[in-house]
Amino acid sequence: MKCRQCGRDSRTDAKFCSNCGAPLGDPMGDTTTVLTAITDDYIGELSEPELDAVRNLSAGDALLIIRGGGSEGSRFLIDTDVTSIGRHPASDIFLDDITVSRHHAKFVRTGTDLRVEDQGSLNGTYVNRKIVAEPVALHQGDEIQIGKFRATISLSEPGGN
Repeated sequence: MKCRQCGRDSRTDAKFCSNCGAPLGDPMGDTTTVLTAITDDYIGELSEPELDAVRNLSAGDALLIIRGGGSEGSRFLIDTDVTSIGRHPASDIFLDDITVSRHHAKFVRTGTDLRVEDQGSLNGTYVNRKIVAEPVALHQGDEIQIGKFRATISLSEPGGN
């Protein structure tokens, strides 16, 4: 099947073009799909620069380190009470991929506690391979999956900077 947008050949069972992300098939038909959690055992160790960044976090802050989805090593500081994550350009953490909803999830900080909440996304938000149905408290080293992106959360040490 050829993509109407870029002309690249795609698999006949594909819903979206692997090159440009445009919907394939009948433009009036259903082009949505649901991903399941990635089930391999990959959870990487932090590199020395990442460990240094975590050691320098202020109390209540967190560092989200992307571990999969083609953005390996991207780091995002979570240092506000609400941090939005999604495919919308105004998101605090912008993940540009069709598997991410425009307003996918948000991190909510209360004091030194950090929670993640799904915002009704199509593909769901997962913490340690379990779907987030209601706000989930995050702990050091938790793995978060948003669309095809996997990330590790690192929290500041109690009483840190």
